[in-house]
Amino acid sequence: VQLVESGGGLVQPGGSLRLSCVGSGLIFTRYKLRWYRQAPGKERELVAAISSAGGDTQYSDSVKGRFTISRDNAKNTVDLQMNRLKPEDTAVYFCNAFLVNSYWGQGTQVTVSS
Repeated sequence: VQLVESGGGLVQPGGSLRLSCVGSGLIFTRYKLRWYRQAPGKERELVAAISSAGGDTQYSDSVKGRFTISRDNAKNTVDLQMNRLKPEDTAVYFCNAFLVNSYWGQGTQVTVSS
């Protein structure tokens, strides 16, 4: 099983980024998918989650209204559209696939700074 994130980078406050995660080696459509993030010195936190069919989404209070999670089961991808980014969104973002087992990507760095 492999999850590979992409799309991170440096962006100014108020800007946007779109993260993408592509999965392989698993029956993608069976898995709930999540995005987590971990800032330096802080615990990893759940940012957004989407059900296996994509009909149900959840967000942390800190990103609600600014981030949107989506998935394309035909392409084995899950995306995180991040708008109105803030410096406190700076973190390494991880893709997670969960069913019985939990699989993680290697993470992609997002830095929000002027």
